[in-house]
Amino acid sequence: MNGIDERTNSLVIRTPEGISFSMLLAGPVSRAIAWAIDLACLAAAMSVTGALVGILGVLSFDISQAVTMIAYFAISIGYGIGTEWFWRGQTIGKRLLGLRVVDVQGLKLQFSQIVIRNLLRFFDSLPAFYIIGGAACLLSRKAQRLGDIAANTVVIRIAKYSDPDVDQLIAGKFNSLRDYPHLAARLRQKAAPREAGIALQALMRRDELDPEARIGLFRDIADHFRAIVEFPEAATYGITDEQYVRNVVDILFREK
Repeated sequence: MNGIDERTNSLVIRTPEGISFSMLLAGPVSRAIAWAIDLACLAAAMSVTGALVGILGVLSFDISQAVTMIAYFAISIGYGIGTEWFWRGQTIGKRLLGLRVVDVQGLKLQFSQIVIRNLLRFFDSLPAFYIIGGAACLLSRKAQRLGDIAANTVVIRIAKYSDPDVDQLIAGKFNSLRDYPHLAARLRQKAAPREAGIALQALMRRDELDPEARIGLFRDIADHFRAIVEFPEAATYGITDEQYVRNVVDILFREK
């Protein structure tokens, strides 16, 4: 289940577990700049390939032309597919602009989705300069071009993080684990700094994760800390694994 937050231009996904994810949608301008960077990369790759294939012209002009056409098709299509699969939804342009392709339902991005959205670039680019694709982005509530609609994907902006502000992250949240100060002290004593850092980073970057990955990650982290110190059921009843990890981080990083 998902919807659009018009105030922040974000895609909001709600899982059956009651967890909400907010992903900031990328607009046509940032996507166009990323595309221009990718186009420059493609042009550079084709220039190098053309110089290498040109050597074949000495032997046969027809063979050289055929290889050039095949290489152009392979590079133009393979670039987007290869980079987005290898970098989990990012091309060089998207990485520089802080953008990423994700599944519209928040699920793991599949290879077939990457192939579909890249094959349909041809139609999005018609009649020139991505006019159809740009118009589709402007008219779509989720800023999707035709390739995104067919592949069930969206392009989001990745949030930038500064130094973690634990007080801002945790402030105002009730922590049932603090009702047991002796166990909280034991947790601070037994938990290693690296373990605490992993839990904190998971909370700071939770909105970057797919819903399935997010649920699984916090389940594993919560189970790890439960194995270190076991709190009474009264302190943990009714809270999610993510809330449990948040409470643990509160204890490990804040004295009060």
